[in-house]
Parts: sequence; C-alpha cells; structure tokens
Amino acid sequence: MGLMTKDQYIESLRKLNPVVYMFGERITDVVDNPRLRAGIEATGATYEVAEMDEYRDLAITTSPLINEPVNRFTLPPGSIDDLVHRVKLNRAIANHVGTCHQRCTGLDCLSALSIVTYDVDQKHGTSYNQNFIEFLKYMQKNDLTANAGVTDLKGDRSKGPTQQADDEMYLKIVERRSDGIVVSGAKVHQTGSLSSHEIIVLPTRAMRKGDEDYAVAFAVPADAEGLIHVVGRSSLDGRELEGVDCGNVRYSKNCPTLIFDNVFVPNDRIFLCGETEFAVDMVIKFSSFHRQSHGGCKAGKIDCMIGAALTLMDYNGTSKVGHHKQKVIDMIHRAETLYGCCLASSYEGKQQASGSYFIDTILSNASKIHEGKELSESIRLMIDIVGGFVADMPSDKDFEHPEIGPKLKRYFKAVEGVPVENRIKMFRLVEKMAMESADTISDIHGGGSPEAHRVTILRESDLESKKRSALRLAGIEG
Repeated sequence: MGLMTKDQYIESLRKLNPVVYMFGERITDVVDNPRLRAGIEATGATYEVAEMDEYRDLAITTSPLINEPVNRFTLPPGSIDDLVHRVKLNRAIANHVGTCHQRCTGLDCLSALSIVTYDVDQKHGTSYNQNFIEFLKYMQKNDLTANAGVTDLKGDRSKGPTQQADDEMYLKIVERRSDGIVVSGAKVHQTGSLSSHEIIVLPTRAMRKGDEDYAVAFAVPADAEGLIHVVGRSSLDGRELEGVDCGNVRYSKNCPTLIFDNVFVPNDRIFLCGETEFAVDMVIKFSSFHRQSHGGCKAGKIDCMIGAALTLMDYNGTSKVGHHKQKVIDMIHRAETLYGCCLASSYEGKQQASGSYFIDTILSNASKIHEGKELSESIRLMIDIVGGFVADMPSDKDFEHPEIGPKLKRYFKAVEGVPVENRIKMFRLVEKMAMESADTISDIHGGGSPEAHRVTILRESDLESKKRSALRLAGIEG
C-alpha cells in the first residue's frame, strides 16, 4: 500500500470494528465521535506533516528492510541519525498539535523488539526476531500506527504476578495451543489505542522463574476478538462532546483501559513467550526509548505554551512587563534543556547485536526526570503570565447569548484592535494545555514513575569509575 495520507489514515480506521465503551455506553462510531476524533486527529497529524514540504525530509526516510519510503514512526533506529530524528520529529509534531500525538509509543515498542527479540533467539534458538521482522514489514508497507500495551494493573503492589489473589492482575497466557496462545488480563494508560491499527503488548516488569505465563510479548489488531477499549476520563472531555470551550480546537488525547478477554494470538505474532529473564530487557529498552520520545514531544508542547503566553501578553497589554519576559525566558530554558538532554541521549547511542541502535539510558532517564518537574513549572509560569481567566472564564454559550453576550464581550476587551473573541480563544487554549489531565499527568508518570527513572539512572551509571576518579585525585591508592 505504501505511505498513507492523513485522509487515508482516517478511512483506514473506519474499516476497523473495535469494541469500545465510554461513559457507560457502547460506542459504535469511533471515528466520528467528537471526544475520540480529537485524539485521532492528533495521530493523524503524523501523517499530515509527512505530506508537508517543510517536514517531509524529517518524517519520511527509506527503510532498508523493504527498500521503500516509510514514515519514521515505523522505523526502528538503525543509526545515530535515526535516533536524533526521533527527537526532532516528535518536537515538530508537538508544535503542530500542542498535545500528545500518540504515535511514539508504537515506535518505542518496535525499537525495543528489534533489539530484544534478536537476543532471545540467540540464547534460546526461538524465531521471535523473524516473527518481528515480518510484522515490521507489514507495518511499514501499510504505514500503520501501533499502540504500546505495557502497563498492567498490578493489583497488590507488594506481591508479584503469581502471588495475587486474582491471577490476571498482570496479563497472562491462559492457554497454549499448537497455533498460538490465548491471553487474558488488562493494560492501562493506553494512549492512542483507538488511534491505532495494532496493539503491541510487552511485559510491564522484570519476571522470575515461575512467572513464565506473564513473560509475554505479541501484537494483535486493535479490533481483535475479545479486546475491549474502555475510554478513560479527562478533565475537559465533556467540552469536546459538547463542542464548546475546547481550547485546542482540533487535537486531544485518549487513554483507554484495554481488557483482554481470552484474546487469541497466532504463533507468527508472538515475540516473547515464557523466557522470563528477557522481560526486564523489554521493559528497560521500551521505557528508555519512551522517555527519550517524551523529551522531544514535551519540548514541543512547551513551545506552544510559550507562544500562548507571548500572544496573551500582546492581547493583555503586558508585552513590555519585565518580569513576564523573565518568565518566558525561564520557559524557553526548560524546553531547550529538555530537548538537549534527549538529543544527547541520541548522540551517545550505540549499535546493538541485532544491528539496531539504542540510546544512552542515563541521559534518557535524566531527561524524563527533568520533564516531570520542569514541564509542570512551565505550566505554572504560563498561567502566572496570562492571568486568572484561565480558571473561571464564562462559557462560549454565555458569550454567544443574545442578552448577556454583548455585555460580557464589552468587559472582556483589552488591547484596542484585538478582537475579544481572539483573547477568549487564547485563554481557552492555555486552560486546555494546563488542565488536560491525560496529557499533564503523563508528563510525570509517562514511561514509568519518577522513582523508576531514578532507579534506572542509579542502576545504569558506572559508579565505580566515579569513585576511582575521586580516589586518584585525592592521592589514595585503590
């Protein structure tokens, strides 16, 4: 099929028939539901920018696997240049949509699998890497989007998978057949599952002997039999359904819970099946790639926040206020530091045994810790600059009311020559970027908790070399 346009992508989703529930009701028209369409539009932007002259060289490259042009979101990195382009492309699209575009998680899965399936095969003589290669060809030839099914519910966090009162608190294999496996359980925080053609499932944690049924990785279509999407709430989702006070007028983010109710996975879609010692490698590779993806994406979101703050400074008449300028500088500093850390993790990447390239995990995790703190601070600075109307502006319905609307518009006027409607729209955008819970919370917990980022940094750092440097400088024989 080759590269898809955005319109072709939208139509390709219409051909799927996923089981979806939202707010207690079964949703049959996913693509045209306004709450869900906003998330689909965000993913659609990854196809849209690939058609734009200014982004085409960034978004499109040639796959050595099929020797055809592909979207970078289907290309596991085969060079330092590919690692760098991941970050730059994520920032460019975040600038375009102002929220999560929901396609990076699929690439993060493909990138992790391109490394780990090869390593499993080398040790166990399995055929997971060949399964993966054929699946990757399918993804590339059809320009498909994948979702990452990684996070399990975990139940009682003090207990492992086999110790739970309910043995499906972690997704598990419930049946092994000659033609494949059957799995049951659930995955949560499934960013973009309804914007995706395929769901890629990876383990959520390290596994040990006895956890073989939980050490599983595979891919299934987003409308596989037995797969149920239950859409999560977001702070402002009711507005999208009503079509008013939306802020970001085109784009949003969807985060369903996925229930796997005895879902069949054929043998050629299995990438790990019981090899417990490799579950941790899947987790580390995926999470590190995803933390790198976040750095580019969230730097781009801060760019949009800076733009909104500057525009409202113009609209409010505060563009010359010194302390506002200083806060804008602080926001720029945060965006560029985050971006630079992710680029550094790319430039320090190294080739793996499979031929794919992997980033520097310490720098990637350092970037994510920085994001969790500094994006929240950027939101605070943005709100500080623009003012209190972010919190309590009347509804668009009030501004359009024949009696009170004209009065409201009179008193919400600011700088002469700026239409009051433009000022209202910009306040709404700031509110959306600040309050969209599905995106803002992911700035902290996306790709794992902040503590997971710290643990990874400590585990991956060469602490002994640092001690040796100190001993040598102090003149202590070690």
